[in-house]
Amino acid sequence: MSHLRFMKEIDNLTRMDDTIKGAVPRWQKKCMESSNTSINQSLNSSKKVMGCSFTSSTSGKSPARKGDCKTKKTPSKAIKKSPSRATTPAKTPNGGDRFIPSRSTTNFEISHFKILQQQNADQDKDKADKSPMKREMQRLIGENLHGGDINNTRVLSYQIKAPAPPEGYQNPLKVLYSQTKTPASVRASTRYIPQAPDRILDAPEIIDDYYLNLVDWSNNNILAVALGANVYLWNAGTGTIEQLFELEANDYVCSVAWIQEGPYLAVGTTVGNTELWDCSQMKRMRVMNGHVARVGSLSWNSHVLSSGCRAGKIVHHDVRERDHLISTVNAHAQEVCGLKWSPDGQYLASGGNDNMLQIWPSLTGQRHSQTQPLHSFNHHQAAVKALAWCPWQNNVLASGGGTADRSIRFWNCNTGTCLNTIDTKSQVCALLWSTNYKEIVSGHGYAQNQLTIWKYPMMTKLAELTGHTSRVLHLAMSPDGTTILSAGADETLRLWKCFQMDPHKKKESNDVKSVASRLKQSIR
Repeated sequence: MSHLRFMKEIDNLTRMDDTIKGAVPRWQKKCMESSNTSINQSLNSSKKVMGCSFTSSTSGKSPARKGDCKTKKTPSKAIKKSPSRATTPAKTPNGGDRFIPSRSTTNFEISHFKILQQQNADQDKDKADKSPMKREMQRLIGENLHGGDINNTRVLSYQIKAPAPPEGYQNPLKVLYSQTKTPASVRASTRYIPQAPDRILDAPEIIDDYYLNLVDWSNNNILAVALGANVYLWNAGTGTIEQLFELEANDYVCSVAWIQEGPYLAVGTTVGNTELWDCSQMKRMRVMNGHVARVGSLSWNSHVLSSGCRAGKIVHHDVRERDHLISTVNAHAQEVCGLKWSPDGQYLASGGNDNMLQIWPSLTGQRHSQTQPLHSFNHHQAAVKALAWCPWQNNVLASGGGTADRSIRFWNCNTGTCLNTIDTKSQVCALLWSTNYKEIVSGHGYAQNQLTIWKYPMMTKLAELTGHTSRVLHLAMSPDGTTILSAGADETLRLWKCFQMDPHKKKESNDVKSVASRLKQSIR
């Protein structure tokens, strides 16, 4: 009997005409839920609840609409499926990211009133005889439903408002679109600086010597370059090149310097002479002695020419007089490689290979000998060649040290204090202030051989201009202050247009200068 019962069970399990028992299909579940929902709705609509309020339609009838009555409802569960789609087993997106309104947060009375109000407004748009009483009645209904203005009330409510973002949070999409326009503060503080030179000139046989000064740019837009025993003049306006002179054998040019106003060029030689040339006539005016070693640095102060030699001596020449020698100063223990007069002529700065920086007073008499400097600084750990006076603060001096020092220091020569120190990580060969911006340029040697533009006084790097394959020995500025010339030991001269003026700012500065000139003329 047991085996017959077993066979019967197997036969029941393998029958194909019986209903398959298992999980209820999804479409059947939807049908069952929709049928239950429709039954509940029909039961709720059949009940009569006190306190109903009706609104009149445009046709004068007052049909009872779903949601017109103020019924007491209990918060129900949010609808998860749409009734119109309950009869079809439609697929829903994965994750359930459908926007379905929530019953618990939706006010159906206000929603129905706003819909009727919009319909009445559309139908009565062309009727000019709309009664004020009707408008007043609609306003009173809105106040009773919401207790105030319903213009800011939404018809559907999806969820409770999201919590406020934490302090300091910024939407990344807003950042993406709002920062495409550069803020005015950033535009005012930054500008485009070309990273490539505007022009490259050949400088064959330029002497690779850190202690010499072989390049200078005049106010007449003529560049003087010493190449070995020759001095060449390059007219930056026309592009023409002329050879000024060539020294005799075994002699070479050690320094060149233009006078502030005029076509005169001072030239220092290896035999200790200082020559004065008139470049407009291409002839030598005079030869001034006073040194026993090569003259590696020159600087003008009006008609007075100061020269420094390898023996550490500084000589002042009055080029107007026959007896040109004014005074002689034993300034340094080793070669004088840096020499600069301040723009107002009050101070003379001298840097030497003895790592010393000296500040000397102006020449008050025709014949005198100043043996003691005003200030003597020994902060640098290498030779001090790079010297530059600030054009808008005549008492501020910038000095740069050699390979063992690698620093730029700023000095207040009125008080003799060091204002700031910057470690550049590289040999400082030359310094140059910008006349158009509050910036300073430094030319470097080992190991990157770059030009660095610094923002003063924060001393933040604005740009690094690379291209020289050897150290940048000399820097010169164009008369308009827009172009920097760098002379490298790689026998190239590179012109960088890194200080171009904004046309609007240039126009404003020209207007200010014209007003100032008119004031001077009226005072005279």
